[in-house]
Amino acid sequence: MALKKKARRKQVGEISNRKEYPKLTLNQAIDYVISGKRAEGLRDRTLRDYTNMWRYFTDWLAENYEVETIDELTTDVFRNYINYLRYDAKRYDGHKYIDAEKQGVGLKEASINIRIRTYRAIFNHLDREGLIEYNPMNNVKELRTDIDLTNCFTDEDVKALLAQPNQRTYVGFRDYVAMIVLLDTGMRMNEIINLRVSEIDFQTRFITLEGDRNKNRKPRLIPFSAQVAKILLQLIAENREHFKTDRLFLSTYGENLGWNQLNKRLKYHAEKAGIDGKKVTSHVYRHTWAKNMILNGCDPFTLQKMGGWQDIRTMRRYIQMDTTEMRRSHDDFSPISKFRK
Repeated sequence: MALKKKARRKQVGEISNRKEYPKLTLNQAIDYVISGKRAEGLRDRTLRDYTNMWRYFTDWLAENYEVETIDELTTDVFRNYINYLRYDAKRYDGHKYIDAEKQGVGLKEASINIRIRTYRAIFNHLDREGLIEYNPMNNVKELRTDIDLTNCFTDEDVKALLAQPNQRTYVGFRDYVAMIVLLDTGMRMNEIINLRVSEIDFQTRFITLEGDRNKNRKPRLIPFSAQVAKILLQLIAENREHFKTDRLFLSTYGENLGWNQLNKRLKYHAEKAGIDGKKVTSHVYRHTWAKNMILNGCDPFTLQKMGGWQDIRTMRRYIQMDTTEMRRSHDDFSPISKFRK
């Protein structure tokens, strides 16, 4: 084992070789990071999130500190900002359509953690590029969050949801197909609203998404069931009768369906079904798909590949079991039942 060498003491009057770091302003720092991240291939949406998160921080900073350059930021500054977000920040402040005055104060832990991860990524980039001497985010930890055991639909919820869309109308049938595809494939919102007919192979029953379409930039094969194939063909036939586009999920005017449009439709059907206490988005459908795949016997590694998770630890958050499954599993597999027999 190599021994650690003693650091050589500097003689009095010896000239220091200490590196000089540039005095970057706050705007110069974020511009440098955005430029570097764009060169690394980050998506435009991610870069916009970086810019917006940094603006939120610098707006607060201007009201509470006199800071001009990036090297003046300390760990305590960020901890004070996190406390502000937890206890004093107005929810939806600055939102175009939501009145922040009617909302509560204090952001949720999950929302704050997104900002912490963003700021850490920004300073890690500056650190790697040798532009800062000290990284103030090194000792800033993410907030502990409670695991939400209600982020999945029950079987009764799913039956009620699928009964809501009026399939005699184009919008109702489109919504029904989207809900079925979400429950059958676990696709992400961005993946489903941009789905093209050319990406669907009905012979093998696989959807092929290229790397530039996926969150982790890796190509992905997504299997779908025979029942889903049937209704997909019906929607494709309906689209071709009225529109000239390869996109699958469209508005009534043949335009691309937006992220918020589909989420609002999912929420609308949930309200009609009387589902309360759950924030209904496409992500809840993805959680429901993952959980039921595991309960029905799918092995975790196959599920990870189908779902496009790079880290299996991320997938574990999607398959939290509620008390019903815990009770059933315990009764089925408890060793005491074998000895009692």
